[in-house]
Amino acid sequence: MAETVIAKTSEAAEMGVLARRRIEAAIIAPIYDEMRQAIGKERAQEILRRAIRRAAIEAGKALAAKAPGGADLKSFQEIQHLWTADDALRVEVLEASAETFDFNVTRCRYAETYREMGLGEIGHLLSCNRDGAFCEGYDPRIKLTRTQTIMAGASHCDFRYRFEPQAKGKSRGDATR
Repeated sequence: MAETVIAKTSEAAEMGVLARRRIEAAIIAPIYDEMRQAIGKERAQEILRRAIRRAAIEAGKALAAKAPGGADLKSFQEIQHLWTADDALRVEVLEASAETFDFNVTRCRYAETYREMGLGEIGHLLSCNRDGAFCEGYDPRIKLTRTQTIMAGASHCDFRYRFEPQAKGKSRGDATR
């Protein structure tokens, strides 16, 4: 399983995350439709949320394993180009240090893509849902606070990451519970 995630992570870096998300969404859309018809919208979305969250945690673990010198907030900042490639996100960095990484996303092509595909209803599950979960896998000491997203109709997304060294004693397994 971990080898599969690493291979997928490498492919995503080569292809660009936005292109990869478009392909994933095209595959997920008919599956989501079938689930929604069979078990209802709420249950279908909950299953999708859990599955994508789990995949994001695994992707975080895979990238953390490749972080030179280990995973922390600084190495996390260094991989942000993976999500912004191909003008996928326009970002305004407010602060970047070893303890804080604050930025606003002023344009989100992920949101635009999902809306164009008719998937605006689940766009938050396909993308926004991944952000905090990815941190759990990458380094559970990194905590995300976000109060608004473009996906939900806001003018910008407010990403506020904090590095909490006291969380170091927590195992990665504990972070997923």
